[in-house]
Amino acid sequence: MLDESKEFKSYGLKTQVVDDVVMVSGVVDTLFEKDRLRELLAGQQGVTKIDLGLAVSTDGAIDDEDVTWEVMEELNANHGVNLRHVGAKSVGGKVFLMGTVETADEEREAVKTAAKARGVTEVVSQLNIRPGGYDDESLEAIFHHQVNNDNEDEGEARIF
Repeated sequence: MLDESKEFKSYGLKTQVVDDVVMVSGVVDTLFEKDRLRELLAGQQGVTKIDLGLAVSTDGAIDDEDVTWEVMEELNANHGVNLRHVGAKSVGGKVFLMGTVETADEEREAVKTAAKARGVTEVVSQLNIRPGGYDDESLEAIFHHQVNNDNEDEGEARIF
């Protein structure tokens, strides 16, 4: 199956199947490809366990600054992620995403996109999701919630 796959044919991955367990070893370029391979194998009939002994490696030396730059470039290219909401820092190939996003979908998209960058071995989301409940059209309502004006909001639901 992998020998016929456009995505993975060029990697020369070694595959072994014992009973219903698929074991794959080799090297891929990005964490996204490793995750994609897991998805592909999980969709195969009869597979109950997947053991990926894959290394994520690049074609040359890449340091944390380069990885961070690559991640930010990938995030910038994705219109589903707002760079004003998301920042990244790489430590030994592990990328930490930081900031506050509007939705859980934006967080998932940021994590998936960061995994596509060269040199990323793991993505850790430290993203917060902005809480709902504020009336975006009423700046006065937001102000009163923020300063906690008890006397003016009697009987209304409180958002803290």
